[in-house]
Amino acid sequence: MILSANQPYFSPYPGFFYKARLADTLVLLDTVQFPRGFTWLTRNRFKNHLGTLWMSIPVWRKGLGFQGIDSVRIYWEGRWRRKYLASLETAYGNAPYYRDHQTFLERIFSGEFEKLIDLNLTIIRYLLEYFHCTTELVLLSELGIDAKGDSLLIQICKKMGASRFMAQSASKKYLDVETIRDAGIHLDFIPPPTPVYPQLWGDFIPNLSALDLALNCGPKAGDILMAEERAIG
Repeated sequence: MILSANQPYFSPYPGFFYKARLADTLVLLDTVQFPRGFTWLTRNRFKNHLGTLWMSIPVWRKGLGFQGIDSVRIYWEGRWRRKYLASLETAYGNAPYYRDHQTFLERIFSGEFEKLIDLNLTIIRYLLEYFHCTTELVLLSELGIDAKGDSLLIQICKKMGASRFMAQSASKKYLDVETIRDAGIHLDFIPPPTPVYPQLWGDFIPNLSALDLALNCGPKAGDILMAEERAIG
């Protein structure tokens, strides 16, 4: 079994789903510590007539100290969600497949999600299905594992019965490769692709939220995502 793991980002970029489709199981690290600074858990990039359009989900932080990702609550007060929906309408209203996803986008900013993890998981599951990804999705909170770093990775693999762990090549510098291999786990490092596809608003911008790919390319998005598939080994 090939296993991969990732934090449950907000509306992740295409490389997240590329890695997911190459694995048999994707473990989302929902119980690890929520970062104090910049994080892809709350922010991502879209595109409008000015170029990059950043969207950040406000969350409760003050006075809460260190939080696990699965404990972080969304701050729904104010008008930011209406502004975001209006921004998406302006940016993507003329995209070929915007209307196919409009109801889903309205749900995302409806205020129905108390916690960030629930909003992020909803987007991830939606896009996994849209990209025809049948990879098993497992939450770290379901595994009953209390560990950090390389030990966490090893215990996840053993718990899931995985003999291979797949990670993006950039993560190699953060892993103790020898320790992991001594535990009987083969490491596969893959360079994430940068699929090029039709976008609105001028020059192509890579690695936006994968929703940009879905809104612009519709049912062909999954094939575009995997067009640069590489052999693992």
